[in-house]
Amino acid sequence: MATKEAKVGDKRKATSAAKGKPDGKSKKARLQDSKPPKKAVKDAADGSEDLSDSDSDSDGGVKLDSKPEGKSSKKTDGAGGLDRTGLTSRESHAKQKQLAQERKAAKPLADEVHRTKKIWERLRKKSHVPKDERQLLVKELFEIITGRCKDFVLKHDAVRAVQTAIKYSTPDQRRQIARELEGSYAQLAESRYAKFLIGKLLVHSDNEIRDLIIPNFYGKVRKLINHAEASWILDDIYRTVATKEQKALLLREWYGPEFSLRELTKDTKPTADLQQILEKEPSKRGPIMRSLLDMINSLVQKKMTGFTMLHDAMLQYFTNTQPGTEEFTEFAELVKGDEGGDLLKNMAFTKSGARLTCLLLAHGSSKDRKQLMKMYKDTVVLMAGDVYAHVVILTAYDVIDDTKLVAKAVFPELLGDKEEEVVQNVVGAVNNPNARTTILYLFEGLSSSLFPASHAFDLETLKEVQEIRKTTSKKDNDVRRKELIAAMAPQLLSTVAAAPGDLMSTAFGCQFIADVLLAEIPDKTKALEAVAQSAAGNPQEEQGESDAPATPHISQTPFGGRMLKSLIQGGRYDKAAGKVVQVQPPLQFSNVLYPVIKDYVMDWATGPSSFVVVALMEASDFEETDALKKTLKKNKKLLEKAATEMTAEQKAAKEAREEKQAAEKGDKKRKGKAEAPVGNVGSKLLLEKL
Repeated sequence: MATKEAKVGDKRKATSAAKGKPDGKSKKARLQDSKPPKKAVKDAADGSEDLSDSDSDSDGGVKLDSKPEGKSSKKTDGAGGLDRTGLTSRESHAKQKQLAQERKAAKPLADEVHRTKKIWERLRKKSHVPKDERQLLVKELFEIITGRCKDFVLKHDAVRAVQTAIKYSTPDQRRQIARELEGSYAQLAESRYAKFLIGKLLVHSDNEIRDLIIPNFYGKVRKLINHAEASWILDDIYRTVATKEQKALLLREWYGPEFSLRELTKDTKPTADLQQILEKEPSKRGPIMRSLLDMINSLVQKKMTGFTMLHDAMLQYFTNTQPGTEEFTEFAELVKGDEGGDLLKNMAFTKSGARLTCLLLAHGSSKDRKQLMKMYKDTVVLMAGDVYAHVVILTAYDVIDDTKLVAKAVFPELLGDKEEEVVQNVVGAVNNPNARTTILYLFEGLSSSLFPASHAFDLETLKEVQEIRKTTSKKDNDVRRKELIAAMAPQLLSTVAAAPGDLMSTAFGCQFIADVLLAEIPDKTKALEAVAQSAAGNPQEEQGESDAPATPHISQTPFGGRMLKSLIQGGRYDKAAGKVVQVQPPLQFSNVLYPVIKDYVMDWATGPSSFVVVALMEASDFEETDALKKTLKKNKKLLEKAATEMTAEQKAAKEAREEKQAAEKGDKKRKGKAEAPVGNVGSKLLLEKL
């Protein structure tokens, strides 16, 4: 109200000034203002402070800059620089500082906390403290905190000292601290600062400490997972250090309050598999599913969607619903309803979350799939290189019928737009064990060379998705795959033509070149010529630019020889047909390669990649077979020597085998096992063909 009156007064002043009045007030008003207020007169009569010189325009109210009673004012009287207590500003500050120190000194463990802070300040820079001094300081620190850890860890400034003690502690000292804090870990997890101490104790992978800390969270998961501070440390423990049994006990609490009670006997192992729990007690399905959905929805609404425990719980819920039911639809809408897309992005990078995303894509309609893929804009490159998230991209290849949508949503992000960017991205992706699948999957499918035993999760998920796809997708899989390859082909061929040396220097790169060039893609001429030129030069000399490390010639690498042999054969071996099935149109790579290696063909014929020359002799479309035979016959002695002498690789293998036999059987040869053939096998085959 005072502010409004001041504004009105200012407005009146401005109006009066415009009319020529000196202060905007009438003569009567100025006379009234010159008189002191009645309250001030009364206070003066009572002997209180004289306020007649106040510039306040309120009727006896407190001035805006006045201080409440009991607090000293810093305002000076303008004459001697003194405040109302008669002290200067410097003296007043000194007195306030002294009072603060006295209050701190009056607190429990004040001296001990002060000393630990001094020790922490000294120890926090390890390189600045000599070893002997550090040992003495750590010893003193443990003497102070031993038996008082619970008092220290709940003080934001003292908990750092305990963390420092853990940093320099021995295993026994860490266990001692952990035992002292037993029973208070749930409280520490809720502390903004003390929660890091739990991580300090667990980071050393001590099973005794782990089994001491984690049971403190049993029965409190439903509360802690919704706590702003405790949720992160709880999920870190669940994700990184908890055993399978401990994970099950923690996750079970999402199913309802009754699961917070440990009713397990010593003979039964706890399980968090919701399907098993519901099969055992089907009558509890309704309460369990409602409790689980409420917990999930609570975290999603709070935007706390990065927890592995949340994704595990979501997968348990989804896999126990039936497509087409209200539960199924409600859950799918919950996931799609996250406007920012943080939920889906976080899900893609965990094992359960990635599988759940793949199942949602497989079960969804074309509209649902489009909406889900839209959430991953600007995240494709990160997903491609992740151990779990790349499977989401492979699932999109498998289930989305609109291949133009996939090509538009994935390929520009994965491969890039500009030529230099494309080459760099493709070479990097091809040599990444996870990202390479996002390119080669369209060419190789579920082959063991692309998905070894370490990629078991990929195989299981993709097989499950392909089974669901039979009822939810309309387009033929071969047609879908060919359309995606055609959309990706120009960037892949340009990469092979621009950087064949970089690709051929690794086994993954050679596999990529073979897959691309053996696919049904038109206009491969430039790429084939670039690959052939990379095989030029003396096989006995290393290659490389002056400012780059030297690399062995392509003929000296086993993967390089296999790639060139496959390209010469012009197709892949079909077990059912018992022969190599030629790609259309034919590559005729033999006629491109031979002019490049012609001058050193005998080095190829007697070297590690002798099967490249064998493939040239067997190629039906090779136009210079007679010239090659003539050269080989002319150098028959070199072939005979190579066929009978032991190669460097064979010598190394023999030495390793003999060492192993000596270690196992004391210099006795293993009976019943034939010795490996001696000499270059490819050279022997060439002699037979001559």
